[in-house]
Amino acid sequence: MNLIAESIELGDYLNELPVVDFSHESIKQKTTMLFSDEQDDVEKVRIAYEYVRDEISQSLDIESQYVPCKASDVLIYGEGVCFAKANLLAAILRSQTIPTGFCYQRLLIHGNNQNGYALHALNAVFIPSLNRWIRLDARGNRKGVIGEFSIEEEILPFKPNEKLGEKDYPIIYTKPNIDVMRVLERSTDAHKMYRYDLPSALKV
Repeated sequence: MNLIAESIELGDYLNELPVVDFSHESIKQKTTMLFSDEQDDVEKVRIAYEYVRDEISQSLDIESQYVPCKASDVLIYGEGVCFAKANLLAAILRSQTIPTGFCYQRLLIHGNNQNGYALHALNAVFIPSLNRWIRLDARGNRKGVIGEFSIEEEILPFKPNEKLGEKDYPIIYTKPNIDVMRVLERSTDAHKMYRYDLPSALKV
């Protein structure tokens, strides 16, 4: 996919935000554990991605109702839906001055066109040593849904089928979608939120 940066200023992809709160003590402690001065930027991105993918549970996969939103809450509770996990990965990488943005896909709910559509979040990361963006989806792997770290090719859990109305949005946003964040902040049931409350498409 031809990715399009929302901003030409890489600094806009390093900002701390209310939901990307990398100054929180819990995130500082975690980054101290994850990273060392000997690691280059590619290695740091891989480590951060695999940590969020593998060590932070996808709430829907574990049948949890909990809906954290802020990166620090996702880290503390060890779970979140895709949007929340994207906030955490962005927080961890931005803390290391690695520009990280937000991307979206429009997917069928449970893969069934009778259930309608919901947005899905992933991240785009600018790797300075490569001078380019790569997309990574840290939602968490399960049978038939696999994402991997790769600087050669995208290995994402989902490949939208445009014939079925699904869509891959090319924009790399500097901030998570405000409408989605509002849904997460007011939701108390992750499954109900996914089925009924999330936007079905981006407003573009």
